Amino acid sequence: MDRFGRSLKHLVNALADLVAYGVAFVSLRDNLDLSTPSGRLMFQIIGAMAEFERSLIQERVRAGLRNARLKGKTLGRPRRIVNGDQMAKLRGQGASFREIAKAVGASPGTVRTRLLRG
Repeated sequence: MDRFGRSLKHLVNALADLVAYGVAFVSLRDNLDLSTPSGRLMFQIIGAMAEFERSLIQERVRAGLRNARLKGKTLGRPRRIVNGDQMAKLRGQGASFREIAKAVGASPGTVRTRLLRG
């Protein structure tokens, strides 16, 4: 149920859309019938708790990343050292990003990013 929407606002809007289409949402697993006032109340309470939990997780992740940076850890994928001149020469000869990537030992995304960046 908490995966249905990203925020309480999104859940309420989605529920309103379902009602507008004439759909009655019933969760058999959670024993929740959104066609009743008590079912809608429980849905909103569950949604508020899910949004709260998501915010806590985001806060913990940000704190963990900040802590890792303060300890001097490098974050993200290591940069690939590639020959930009060779890539530009191959592109000038009409090679595709995929062909260039194979030739220089990088991913097509890395080649595309480096060539389009200039």
